[in-house]
Amino acid sequence: MDHQAVLTRFDRQIRRDAKPDGPGARVERADGVVRQTGAEGSSWNGVVWSDLDESSADAAIAAQVRHFTELGREFEWKLYGHDLPHDLPQRLTAAGFVAEPVETLLVAEVAALPTDVPPPEGIRLLPVTDETGVDLMSQVHDKAFGRSLGLTRHQLLAQLAEDPGAVPAVLALAGDEPVSAARMETHPGTDFASLWGGGTVAEWRGRGIYRSLVAFRTRIAAERGYRYLQVDASSMSRPILERLGFTALSTTTPYVHRAAGGA
Repeated sequence: MDHQAVLTRFDRQIRRDAKPDGPGARVERADGVVRQTGAEGSSWNGVVWSDLDESSADAAIAAQVRHFTELGREFEWKLYGHDLPHDLPQRLTAAGFVAEPVETLLVAEVAALPTDVPPPEGIRLLPVTDETGVDLMSQVHDKAFGRSLGLTRHQLLAQLAEDPGAVPAVLALAGDEPVSAARMETHPGTDFASLWGGGTVAEWRGRGIYRSLVAFRTRIAAERGYRYLQVDASSMSRPILERLGFTALSTTTPYVHRAAGGA
């Protein structure tokens, strides 16, 4: 895989030419950035792409702060390690953004990944197709990460309401107990699908469930004709994914600007 060529393709298809990620969201191009303004209470808000330099960065940052502040929205500037100018992190911090943990942008060719990794004994995989499934995903997220599924729950429900077949999400169950969950986002018209939310409750980690969830979603990506899978990987999932064949292309850091009066 030509790393630079794939990164360039990812930047163009997923970031610069981004499409709305859910019903009611809109993508706009202004002030040297591409941003999404989500449907109130049910979609992500933030900047996915920027084409800035030292002379334009501060004005562009200020314009985005004004835009989302006028709407009363918290928003995220999704900064990648190769974005310019090089001091963009410092400029965002000076404008009131708070950096969250750094993740690694990993990419793999779908054709090179396993698509049939059975879960460990006693575990069954179940596609998520309705609100009950989303609620079970929320239970896993609470236990695995110690925080609510939050906005993602609203996004999943909105996507299921619009098209029940559009959400490639999966649960791992031990009996009737949800112990792991993950989802995939597809990006029609691009070469990429992306993996999100892979989490396993503590007592079930290290048994191969995560690998089986990756394979489950890889099979769907292959069936739908995607060439690459992309993950924003935490330090916990990165080693597993690299052993499966994913390659690091960059880093990504969420810079969050709280709404007025927010915590």
